[in-house]
Amino acid sequence: MVAGDAKYTGDSRAASQLRKGVLEYCVLALLRDGPRYGVELVEELARVDAMATSQGTMYPLLSRLRRSGLADTHLRESDSGPPRRYYTLTDAGRAALREFADDWPAFRAAVDHFLTPGETT
Repeated sequence: MVAGDAKYTGDSRAASQLRKGVLEYCVLALLRDGPRYGVELVEELARVDAMATSQGTMYPLLSRLRRSGLADTHLRESDSGPPRRYYTLTDAGRAALREFADDWPAFRAAVDHFLTPGETT
């Protein structure tokens, strides 16, 4: 949860649809900070109530990012089991994240316009 916000439960249909729409870009943003493996991404997203997701959602998303050239993978040995597949951001992934970050403020403002009573005229 973001500091100062009311408790966000995120269990509504609307919350689920919003999460699906931005999850890919949140993962790209996390990868911008360095290589990560799937469970680590799930745990990091869970730190913000609205973005909590499951491994069952994360791994197909990571596969799509890899297939579309936005992320790359490599195996790294683990101290606690088999090697882990780490995901890294590609140049195309950086470009996609920049594009989203550029578009997000105007998109958010447009939605806020319609949600604010009296603003739709």
